[in-house]
Amino acid sequence: MRGLMMQTPLLISDLIQHAARFHGDTEIVSRRVEGDIHRTNYRDLHTRIRKLANALTALGVKPGDRVGTLAWNGYRHMELYYAVSGMGAILHTINPRLLPDQIAWIINHAEDSFLFYDANLQPIVEQIAGKTPGLQGYVLMADADRLPAESAAAPLLAYESLVDAASDEFTWPSFDENTASSLCYTSGTTGNPKGVLYSHRSTVLHAYAAALPDVMNLSATDVILPVVPMFHVNAWGLPYAAPLVGCKIVFPGPALDGKSLHDLFEAEGVTMSAGVPTVWQGLLAYVDANGLAFSTMRRTVIGGSACPPAMMRAFEEKYRVTVVHAWGMSETSPLGTSGALKSKHSSLSAEARYAVKFKQGLALPSVDLKIVDDEGNELPWDGKTFGNLMTRGPWIVNEYYGEDKSALQDGWFQTGDVAVIDPDGYMQITDRSKDVIKSGGEWISSIELENIAVSHPGVQIAACFGVAHPRWDERPLLVVVRKPDSTLDREEMLAFFDGKIAKWQKPDDVVFVDSIPLGATGKMLKAELRRQFAGYRLPGVDPA
Repeated sequence: MRGLMMQTPLLISDLIQHAARFHGDTEIVSRRVEGDIHRTNYRDLHTRIRKLANALTALGVKPGDRVGTLAWNGYRHMELYYAVSGMGAILHTINPRLLPDQIAWIINHAEDSFLFYDANLQPIVEQIAGKTPGLQGYVLMADADRLPAESAAAPLLAYESLVDAASDEFTWPSFDENTASSLCYTSGTTGNPKGVLYSHRSTVLHAYAAALPDVMNLSATDVILPVVPMFHVNAWGLPYAAPLVGCKIVFPGPALDGKSLHDLFEAEGVTMSAGVPTVWQGLLAYVDANGLAFSTMRRTVIGGSACPPAMMRAFEEKYRVTVVHAWGMSETSPLGTSGALKSKHSSLSAEARYAVKFKQGLALPSVDLKIVDDEGNELPWDGKTFGNLMTRGPWIVNEYYGEDKSALQDGWFQTGDVAVIDPDGYMQITDRSKDVIKSGGEWISSIELENIAVSHPGVQIAACFGVAHPRWDERPLLVVVRKPDSTLDREEMLAFFDGKIAKWQKPDDVVFVDSIPLGATGKMLKAELRRQFAGYRLPGVDPA
């Protein structure tokens, strides 16, 4: 017997309609590429979104067409989020930090019909214009007076002219909730990027889950500033979750340095933010160096890579900002776990609670996890046994865009992460499968060694990876960037590990460098470091 309830599809357009109707005067603030602060609200934004949908229709964009964006966090980008997907087309967000050839490859693979881009990204557009023959046109996300006098991108249109000329009379169509809504590509560190094609259903369900108290804990009383870029897995779903609850949004644009972020936090009363550790490192350094604090900021979600314990302690103990440790990836929309505490943890000591919070946390509702060995056998949740992390759920990838084969193994997605899960269900990433250090048949977590290293007051950033050893197969090499004025040396760094891990897990050597290569999403490029240190000989190891 079927239930007797309405069958209304879960569509992205419903989110912005809800916000405009019930939170219409709630502000949306953007620091624009033009340099000024722009203010609007959900009601006026929805009007512009409807006009943009009409403009897209006039350009010939049809349901199922891919529309590319090369843009930072701002109100115009959010308008595209809703206009493109709401009309049944597919929003394709592209990372401008990739190399031009990578960007061109992604545009061609996605078969984008148009490319919308921010004004300060004009040099990139000029480099790719001759390599993207399928594009029907380019739209500069600015007023007409910002159009360049000459450009290889043609035809080139002005965003504001398109919106101004369009009618705001647009009725959002209703269609199957499994219709594709947006497309994001992985960072492609081990080959060509892969496209992850989200649906309206998966996106809306993910937004509901993200807003839950034990995840991002969003409400209409919040002021959120998404530091995580809108081109990086749809800013972790915040552009959808914010209208869902009707909270104020503050978009930082391209300026993510410590001063720019702190100024916005204070001026706009930001209560919540989300981003990767490398950005928070810059913010904390700026705040600490200038004797500042956070007046309204109360919590932040940290993901993308493991949050160093020292960073969590600094946020929570020095600045009274609660850190929610999360895990996910492009293939999981991206939220898969969140590190909220349970009621039983309230009686624990501060150190014991930290031990829980340092983990990536519990699976979100409707998401399942397991760890398996290399033969696919499920491993115990004892908090000690390492295994390959698998996941499944309604916002987990089924297959990659352009590939007609499943991305799953027996109904589960293999994440490429190595993890442990404790008896309470808290998952902790110990490494990427390609980064785990295998020494004498035992696994050493590079993440654990990096976390210890960056807790030293003289360390700015550290990376650890395995290098060849004739007896143990691999041994850990630590690469360190010192803080300015630090006199840290090899012996002091190695001694810092004493008593914190087993002796056999200590790095065999330390190399100090001026910088560590970072990828387009702020993650350390260990593959590049391995290339740089190919053939490196550890102390005491005879040449082959």
